[in-house]
Parts: sequence; structure tokens; C-alpha cells
Amino acid sequence: MTSATPLLGKSALVTGGARRIGRSIALALAEAGADVGITYRNSQSDAAQTTAEIAALGRRAVATPCDVRSEASVRSAVAAVVAEFGRLDILVNNAAVFASAALESLTLAQWDEVFETNARGPFLVAREALPHLRAAGGRIVNIGSLGATRAWAGHAHYCASKAALHMLTQAMAKAFAPEVSVNCVAPGWIEIAPSPSGAPADESTGSASSGTERRLESQATRFAAKTPLGRNGSADDVAQAVLFFASGPNFITGQILNVDGGLGLS
Repeated sequence: MTSATPLLGKSALVTGGARRIGRSIALALAEAGADVGITYRNSQSDAAQTTAEIAALGRRAVATPCDVRSEASVRSAVAAVVAEFGRLDILVNNAAVFASAALESLTLAQWDEVFETNARGPFLVAREALPHLRAAGGRIVNIGSLGATRAWAGHAHYCASKAALHMLTQAMAKAFAPEVSVNCVAPGWIEIAPSPSGAPADESTGSASSGTERRLESQATRFAAKTPLGRNGSADDVAQAVLFFASGPNFITGQILNVDGGLGLS
């Protein structure tokens, strides 16, 4: 292990790691020396390309299908990664769904779909991975959101689910100590480049539906103008924050780190 590869000899699992922010996180961990497993739900071709990029960095890589809403699917995915690498040191709960809906007409199905992925999913994956993480003195990094602390009226179910994840992070930090540290990276407005395959987004990768994407694109300029640092964030900004929690001091736990360029100050 060197300062350039602080994660050499360790292994990581990134849920929803095939595309977008998850892909950037997976590659950053690999560049830091870790072997990396990723999960995907519908993005099989993107998963294959991401694992090829990890392998090109000289790291072992594995991609496994996983629906984070399902206990059986989560159990199978974690087992596959541990079988491949023989250990698990880092878990990044990235898989998420972003959705828009007027609160007064929000259906129960819409509410449950977001909570099942954004709150129940990280709980299930962390619970399944915990014995392996404890054995390794590992770390969990959850991907939250500025929306967890800001009331976005058109995204109430998303904001509430991410607020639940922020609280879950802190509860996990107490419950899983002293062996495992648990922290959360909370992005603000992040501009995402198209996936390598050009395939449509799916909810297992922390991305938005095509209709939602069109609405979000129209707001990007407005958010950049409100951000003190004068720009929107990038997937690499988020990945570098995850890398800090994955490789930095192990005396940090239960923290929520906003990666928003100061947008939360507005």
C-alpha cells in the first residue's frame, strides 16, 4: 500500500455501480487499489464495460445482478462478491431512485417504490454485508442527498427516503461500532454524463427516469447560479468524497458530508 493506492489489498462493493455516479465511485476505489464488485439491475452492458475498466486498472472486478429491494437478491450478490475476493472491506450503498410527483397526488405505489430502494435497500445490503465488514474492520459509505435536509415539494417521497437514510447512517454508526465505521456522502446538484452504452437510465443506478431527466436538465443552469462555487457538481466530486471516507481516518463515523458546492447554504 502507498499513498497513491491506500486501498491496495482491500475489496469493495458498490451497489448500482454500473453507471453514472456509481461507476465513478467504483473506478475511484479501483484507482486507489481496491478490488471492486458492482451490482446492477438492468444495466448489464454498462456493468460489463465498467468491470472491464476496473480490470484495465489492474484490479479484480465482478458484476452481479441485484435488486436491492429483495433479501434473496441481496444475499446472493454479497455472497458472489465475497466468493470472488475472499473478503469485504468497503460497502458503498449507492443504488437509488430519483422520482418526481406532486405530493397531493402521490400514490402509495410511488411512495413505496422510492422507499424500498432508497431506505430499505441500504439496510438490507448493510445487514447482509455486516459479518464480512466486521471481520475486516471495514467501512460503509451511504449515498444520501442534499434533499434529505431541503424540502423539495415535487420530490417529497425522495427527500423523505434520503432523510431516512441519513438517520439510518447515524444509527448504523452506533450499532456497528467499534469494528465498522459508517458515514454518508450527500450530493447536491450533480451533472452526469451519458452512460458509455447510451442506454436509458434505470432506478438501480441512482439515476432518473427519462421524463424526470428532461425536467432536471432545464433546472441545471438555475442551480449552478445559486451555488456559491459557481457550478454544479460532477460524479467525480462525489467519488472523491466517498474515497475520503473509504481510505481516510478510521476515527470518523456517523458523519454526513455535503458535496454541494455550498448550495445548501442558499
